[in-house]
Order: sequence, then C-alpha cells, then structure tokens
Amino acid sequence: MHYNGGCLTELFEAKVRRVGTSLGIIIPKEAGVREGELVKISILREDRELRKKILNELLGSAKGAAPFERDRRDRLDRYK
Repeated sequence: MHYNGGCLTELFEAKVRRVGTSLGIIIPKEAGVREGELVKISILREDRELRKKILNELLGSAKGAAPFERDRRDRLDRYK
C-alpha cells in the first residue's frame, strides 16, 4: 500500500470479466474495499512497442547525426 497525496493506493492485477452486458473487475478482499465504497481506478496497459518508441525518442540517438568520437587527448596528458 502506498500513500499518494492524501490517498492510500494499492496496485494489483485483475482480469476484466463480462458482467451482463458490461465489463467488470473483481477486487480481492485483501484490498480492504467495502461494498458501496467509492474508489478511483486507473487503467495501466503494457504496450511493449509503444514503450520502445517512447524510450527511443527520449533516450535514442539523433537521426542523421555523425557518429560520436570521444576526444581523450586532453585526459591522456595527465597520466604521463
């Protein structure tokens, strides 16, 4: 359980199931939620391709840039 700005949060996995003509999620008793209690739900999906794309945009190399060559001459003189 985590404290997040005045709210206690807990992360668990649940399978989405059909309930009549709707979809529902079964919340385990261990979550401590009571019937009729108002909760906020956040949907997290794992999308590996989207994750790779975002990471590449944030951390990837610049397209079309010349290869980087490290210039160590300035440091080599210190060790002679």
